[in-house]
Amino acid sequence: MPSQIFKNLSRNYSTPKQVQGFIRQLKYNSKATLSSAKRARQLKTAHCMEAAFLAAAILEQRKWPPLIVSIESWDDLDHVVFAFKQKGLWGAIGRSRDDGLQGRQPVFRSIRDLVFSYMDPYVDGSGRITGYLLSHLDDSKADWRFSERNVWKAERCLNDTTHHQLVSSEARYQKALRRFKTHGSHLKQSYWW
Repeated sequence: MPSQIFKNLSRNYSTPKQVQGFIRQLKYNSKATLSSAKRARQLKTAHCMEAAFLAAAILEQRKWPPLIVSIESWDDLDHVVFAFKQKGLWGAIGRSRDDGLQGRQPVFRSIRDLVFSYMDPYVDGSGRITGYLLSHLDDSKADWRFSERNVWKAERCLNDTTHHQLVSSEARYQKALRRFKTHGSHLKQSYWW
């Protein structure tokens, strides 16, 4: 049975922190694919949305709902993370080439606050967050768990759904841009995983 894959993984990775560690070990997928959780596990590679699928498939075995946050950017290089709530606070599991866009410990009172923690690391000369959306993966009606084919339907569902606008000040953006241009990356924060 295919779900056995995720049950086995959830025995080894039973907490969001452990799943984040597992996800970070996967090779970053820079190909134009959208593999299901099963395929990402088989290929041992994932970009942000594939990693969110895999985290969701593992942690739903531990009764976390398969929630993701879609983060929109003005340069159309959007980001997706698995979102979870623990002891009333929000955290995230993520995969990216950039450390600042990986997961977050559960220390945020709202999804908006969680997304705001990605605001400065998103700035890289072209990126700037413009909106976000919390979504249940099953709402897409896509086979994001087990499909042997690309799961573009899940991405289209996010793209077709209106995101909440998120605005940062121009002064904050310019400060983050100067920091990126000077250091090439953003300073690690204690709540990053």
